[in-house]
Amino acid sequence: MSLILSSAPHVRSKDNTQRLMLNVIISLLPCVAAGIYYFGWRAALVVCVSVVSAVAAEFIWQKLARKKVRVYDLSAVVTGLLIGLIVPPSAPWWMLVIGSFFAIMVVKQLFGGIGDNFLNPALAARAVLLASWPALMTSGYNVGKFDAVSGATPLLSGASVADLLLGNVTGAVGETCKIAILLGFAWLLFTRTIRWEIPVISLASACLLGWALGYDPLTTVLSGGLLFGAVYMATDYVTTPMTQFARILYSVGIGVIVVLIRKFGSYPEGVTYAILLMNIAAPLFDRIPAQRIYGHTKATKEGK
Repeated sequence: MSLILSSAPHVRSKDNTQRLMLNVIISLLPCVAAGIYYFGWRAALVVCVSVVSAVAAEFIWQKLARKKVRVYDLSAVVTGLLIGLIVPPSAPWWMLVIGSFFAIMVVKQLFGGIGDNFLNPALAARAVLLASWPALMTSGYNVGKFDAVSGATPLLSGASVADLLLGNVTGAVGETCKIAILLGFAWLLFTRTIRWEIPVISLASACLLGWALGYDPLTTVLSGGLLFGAVYMATDYVTTPMTQFARILYSVGIGVIVVLIRKFGSYPEGVTYAILLMNIAAPLFDRIPAQRIYGHTKATKEGK
């Protein structure tokens, strides 16, 4: 009988990376379908180019680095899907390729691959694209079934709650239809792929602060990319804190920063930056309060 030595944690589970990523992909299908319905063939092209680019980037990196090719774990597919769903349907193909390659090669693989990135790859790519080509990232949303004024977000458009829920507003490919996002959220909860705490606390904190600052609470939650970000970006396993208390701080921080950027910032939407900032702060939150090391006792002064 052979013994296998491996590092902790020693936990047996039927859930592997491929199964978890497949659950995320299934949960994103309603958002993809809604994006295609509202924005037409352009949305389908955007998603396809993003996915193919992300998979190609991971394959190329692992081949050049002489590492085992792991594209079959579907993590690159999820990253590509997310990028395609958080950009406008008018995004040019070359920008999607740049974003996908940056997410995979720089944010993910350069730091050690899956499980070692300290930022959400898709959101980091969106931040770079937004900083590099702001006009392309915040214009051309009026593509498809409806004729609306082009803009970065429906936050200031006065859209009704029904329009926000159904997705009949301007926005990114996968962020407009909130019903589709909620369906995906329900699937993730049902399959126990994510826990409810981070999305719910993030949305609740944004709702409360928005109400305190004079915003309509429901519109605060349903506007922009907050719901999509809270469900799919803030819950990334690698970039979220480990302890319960740290996850609460992390979630509240996301909601608060989003509302503060909306209220006082020059950019009307702040979900990307809120989550990325909390990704950076996550290791610090895990140190609050200081964790007791198993087997160690508190040092005492000599003679006392």
